Amino acid sequence: MATYLLRGGRIIDPASGLDATGDLLIDGTAIRERSTSRISPPAGATVIDCEGCIVAPGLIDPHVHLREPGQEHKETILSGASAAIEGGFTTVCCMPNTTPALDLPSLVDFVRLKAQEAGKARVFTVGAATVGRKGEELAPMGAMAKAGAVAFSDDGDCIESAAMMHKVLLTCAALGKAFMQHCQEASLTAGGVMNAGTVAARLGLGGWPAVAEEVIVERDVRLNARVGAMYHAQHLSSGGSVEIIKRARDAGQCVTGEVSPHHLLLTDDLCEGYNTQAKLNPPLRTASDAQALRQAVADGIITVLGTDHAPHAVAEKARDFTAAPFGIIGLECALPLYAKALIDSGAIDWPRLIALMTIEPARLCGLDGCGLGTLTVHGPADVTVIDPALAWTIDAESFVSLSRNCPFDGWPVTGRASHVFVRGELLLARTPVRQQ
Repeated sequence: MATYLLRGGRIIDPASGLDATGDLLIDGTAIRERSTSRISPPAGATVIDCEGCIVAPGLIDPHVHLREPGQEHKETILSGASAAIEGGFTTVCCMPNTTPALDLPSLVDFVRLKAQEAGKARVFTVGAATVGRKGEELAPMGAMAKAGAVAFSDDGDCIESAAMMHKVLLTCAALGKAFMQHCQEASLTAGGVMNAGTVAARLGLGGWPAVAEEVIVERDVRLNARVGAMYHAQHLSSGGSVEIIKRARDAGQCVTGEVSPHHLLLTDDLCEGYNTQAKLNPPLRTASDAQALRQAVADGIITVLGTDHAPHAVAEKARDFTAAPFGIIGLECALPLYAKALIDSGAIDWPRLIALMTIEPARLCGLDGCGLGTLTVHGPADVTVIDPALAWTIDAESFVSLSRNCPFDGWPVTGRASHVFVRGELLLARTPVRQQ
């Protein structure tokens, strides 16, 4: 295995509170040394000049859709894990809404083996909580947890039955795993394809009200009050949901929330012209919702960032607005979009952004226990080097992902991963390295 010395970067490791200029030495699969003083490179080491860059733990995305098995024309574990590396992510957690659903330990094994074969970003499985994600019968959650499932969700669908939801929470509490909820009350969203409001009315499209998200968050935190499971609300879109999560957290519940780049930056105005690239689940909402979500991150109410990377084929998104599928891709451009929404706006600084993309999702999915999400000496050498000043233009046609459904195509942005290491292997290098 190779040895790398990352020289003179701003080392940000929120888990240990480190934010200082220094050197980081990677030897084989582990971090051998980190220091705020100059480290002498061992013979044969490759030195990477990181001056002006941030040296961070490998970024973690707890919410991606890799589509394999069953929808490989949209994405595969290989293409999705490769796209993750391009975006600076060393670990992703894939959702179970595949065909078949990831509701068996054998399918958790399948994902693990395919990820090992790919040799790109680490891929962990979020297992289905119910059989087939139908909300009718508990999946073998204990067996899936033993096989390596890091959390549970029926993402793509909400668990509609309160009784079933209670069973799922009890099981998650017993297993010590988080439940990730897709917060959508289906009876309120029948026929809805975008945010209920003036734009939907003008376009003659079915409206999807924010309360459809809020009532599920409210129900679930009430169900969980006496259970005490780790409960996570995915891809929040409504400012009203923030108030519910804050109340639950203030009451001592282990409740977390997640927000994606599009809900921080975009509004339902983007649906004008029947733009299917703006068709999302949950939908884009108003400027006041986006501001409330940014403020919730600033206030520490929302503690996790997740892209909800949802690939679709070009032909599928080319259908009329009502028939086109929900979702956009985000792995390869999320980092600068988060920076634009949260750092450029003054909501948070780089150390907090790094925490939201490393140790916070690691804790949610129990990955901190194996050393992910931090830069611990002797820990795994999953490292992302970020050039915060690198200006570039998002070009969906150049993406490694198999899909192109990105509403940010053509956006000028600043900030990008320059080097990415997974298990000590250099998988991305946008600037030259030299041998010492």
